[in-house]
Amino acid sequence: MTLSEKRILLVIGGGIAAYKCLDLIRRLRERGAHVRCVMTKAATEFVTPLSVGALTADHVFTDLFDRHDEHDVGHIRLSREADLLVVAPATADLMAKMASGLTNDLASTVLMATDKKVLVAPAMNPKMWDHPATRRNRGTLERDGIAFVGPGRGEMAESGEAGEGRMVARRLTAEANLGAGGAGAFDHRRHHPFDRRVAFVEQAGEILRIAIDAECQLRQVVRADGKAVEAF
Repeated sequence: MTLSEKRILLVIGGGIAAYKCLDLIRRLRERGAHVRCVMTKAATEFVTPLSVGALTADHVFTDLFDRHDEHDVGHIRLSREADLLVVAPATADLMAKMASGLTNDLASTVLMATDKKVLVAPAMNPKMWDHPATRRNRGTLERDGIAFVGPGRGEMAESGEAGEGRMVARRLTAEANLGAGGAGAFDHRRHHPFDRRVAFVEQAGEILRIAIDAECQLRQVVRADGKAVEAF
């Protein structure tokens, strides 16, 4: 899989899964992507801008009213210079802001100002993910053309909690290649990552994308680099 020369703006939300973004940045850069990061204030409570900046080898943006970053309307520039915006982890709060059009910090302002594809990786407690408000917000964002990856199922950081709500970092790396226009890129309006007729499996360390038609018949198996393995 290659993301050579693709520019990805990673918006890091304030959840415990924020630590996974450090590995996500490494994986994206290994594949040739240029990664810049915007962090919410809450995100800086989980991982430091210093750590994120060391991995991106770039400035980390945190403040909407920073006089150095905003002298040339930096939030507009950030939103337009990227090929793809990735929101990970997307917390319930950040999803609610996006769905409602609230722009009271740098992350939400960048997401409102962009004219590029946006890929969202939710991460939250299963009860929060299942909450009617979150479901409504997800539906609104999907209708707005926002693509979703995950969440996955498993044990939560909280003791005794398990279910759907884990950030799926490895799937996110594969989907970023497609969303940023990598080889064999899917049109996110036709091959939506949240579509339950699309599944991801891991085989011999490689992520495969399985496409199933409306009659639940296997139609295509595609590698992360966009090359078809099987077609029916």
